[in-house]
Amino acid sequence: MNPQTPTVNEEKDLRPSPPPPEHEGRSSSRVWIWLLVLILVAGGAYYWYSRRARNTASQAAATAQTKRGGGLVQVVGARATRGNIPVYVTALGAVTPIYTVTVKSRVDGELMQVNYREGQIVQKGDLLVQIDPRPYQVQLEQAEGQLIHDDALLKNARIDLERYKTLWAQDAIPQQQLATQEATVTQYEGTVKTDQAQIDNAKLQLVYCRITSPITGRIGLRLVDPGNIVHASDTNGLLVITQLQPISVIFTIAEDSLPPVMKKYRAGAHLEVDAFDRSNNTKIAQGTLLTIDNQIDQTTGTVKLRAVFPNTNNSLFPSQFVNARLLVEEKTGVTLLPNAAIQRNTQATYVFFVKPDHSVTIHQVTQGIVEDGQSEILTGVSPGDVAVTEGVDKLQEGTKVGVTIEGETPAPGRGRSRGTTASKRKAS
Repeated sequence: MNPQTPTVNEEKDLRPSPPPPEHEGRSSSRVWIWLLVLILVAGGAYYWYSRRARNTASQAAATAQTKRGGGLVQVVGARATRGNIPVYVTALGAVTPIYTVTVKSRVDGELMQVNYREGQIVQKGDLLVQIDPRPYQVQLEQAEGQLIHDDALLKNARIDLERYKTLWAQDAIPQQQLATQEATVTQYEGTVKTDQAQIDNAKLQLVYCRITSPITGRIGLRLVDPGNIVHASDTNGLLVITQLQPISVIFTIAEDSLPPVMKKYRAGAHLEVDAFDRSNNTKIAQGTLLTIDNQIDQTTGTVKLRAVFPNTNNSLFPSQFVNARLLVEEKTGVTLLPNAAIQRNTQATYVFFVKPDHSVTIHQVTQGIVEDGQSEILTGVSPGDVAVTEGVDKLQEGTKVGVTIEGETPAPGRGRSRGTTASKRKAS
């Protein structure tokens, strides 16, 4: 045997190793996937057990709190009181000036001066506009000259009349001549009177050249500028003046609301009227009822009323929309509850009444006047009773509650009512 020739075993060792089978790689990937699944399952189990433990602890704490009295439903209540409530008639209205004047020229001529500013408050008698007076001054002088001429003729005619009377008494002239002279004197007297009227008219035209304010009020925008020729026949005025103090509000009420208002009005009562803004939230001014219209509008079934306001702060503006509230009467000694305590369903109006054992029961009530967040309770609740105002959505008949009463300080360590006044009297 040749020593350099390899044996069969040596030939096997010199062959390259075959690659591992493909299924071995897939087996390794499955192992990692299952390992990840096990980790997720273990994490979820840990989360579930820890959450269950916390819920159990919370339930135990809640049970303990319930045993200590903390399981009461905490609500807010209000105690019914005895007081007064006003009765209003509410209506829509508009601010209407008592006087609004459109100033026009009563003579023809050039507009010489404007002595006001737009928006200015002027007093009655203030000079506003000056129109050229010279043409009317000339007319005055002419009329005065004519009066002097005619007056001289009248004096001469009267002297002749006295002379004719003497001559007629002496039968020196016929009676007809005397009668003619008497007629001449009368004619001149009429002429003199006409001349005086011409003078008065010219003086009046001079007065009209000075346009003064007929009322005290606020001037609007200027309608004519200086230098323009104005005429008495112009349809547009020179300016508009509106009285602001006092000012009125005209509003309408239904004819069904009229009888109690008329009863008070005829008795001479001063009925108060409050003016609120468009949102009906802010009170603008307070005034009194001035007058009532003389007829009812058949198309709407309403009647107009006018209320007057001092308007010292100019809070009311002409043509402003307002909500008017007319105070008809004020009920006294009635039972009152906040509106929040009143509950309604399709069958009845009710409240959740708090009994001395801190349970609630449903009391049906009859509601009267509602005003300023308070309701008049006609039946179902007495002064001193406690009704729930907040938290009613958690209540039903017999629910145990802890009540915090509005406007009252709870006793130390307790946040609920000790029962109503009437109930405590029964218990004692």
